[in-house]
Amino acid sequence: MTQQQAIKILMLSPCYWLLSPAARKELVLEYCAEYDAVAANLSKAKKESENNTKKL
Repeated sequence: MTQQQAIKILMLSPCYWLLSPAARKELVLEYCAEYDAVAANLSKAKKESENNTKKL
């Protein structure tokens, strides 16, 4: 996920606007990192599932 995509999502939350600009930037970076980690795990799980299905 890009930082621009994360900002578009986070801007929907009223809490985002209560943060200082520095805190917003940190939040965006953390959000991107967490999203990428989850996406990588889902991708890995999907590949493992496909491999297990092929073995059957």
